[in-house]
Amino acid sequence: MNGMTDIRTAHTSDLTGKELTAIRALMDDAFEGDFSDDDWDHTVGGMHALAREDGELIGHGSLVQRRLLHGGRALRAGYVEAVAVRADRRRQGVASAVMEALERVLRDGAYEVGALGAADEAVPLYEGRGWQRWRGPSSVVSPQGLRRTEEEDGCIYVLPLSAALDLDGALACDWRPGDVW
Repeated sequence: MNGMTDIRTAHTSDLTGKELTAIRALMDDAFEGDFSDDDWDHTVGGMHALAREDGELIGHGSLVQRRLLHGGRALRAGYVEAVAVRADRRRQGVASAVMEALERVLRDGAYEVGALGAADEAVPLYEGRGWQRWRGPSSVVSPQGLRRTEEEDGCIYVLPLSAALDLDGALACDWRPGDVW
């Protein structure tokens, strides 16, 4: 990452319409058109880390509050969403800087655990930062009750904070439209 990259953290409510439009455009480009309106809804409503170079958005990630059920407890989780870097700035430390800013919010906030659903290509980034793969079964608390999410097993990563975690135990997330994890 060159010395002219600036990282700013801000709540969704403090972002301008122009910034939100730039974030959505970055997501659409980075995820090659596979970033749905539900994905966008999951991105907003929390804290954002924006990486800019010469005034242009080159990286982003957000942290939203969710409830995770584990070990008979409902945990306050900071859930990482929409981490992306512009194609021409990848592998230059931008994603690490974005994650560092989000992890600072996680550690300074009232969260008991950090969590995220990792794309295969992002696993080295998260593991290198101390995130741990959840080995146990995953589920969602859906309107129809607890439903297994086998397709997500092995893709969920956590950053232990104050909660006691058994990485081989069951983990369930709260319901939301679109991708639940």
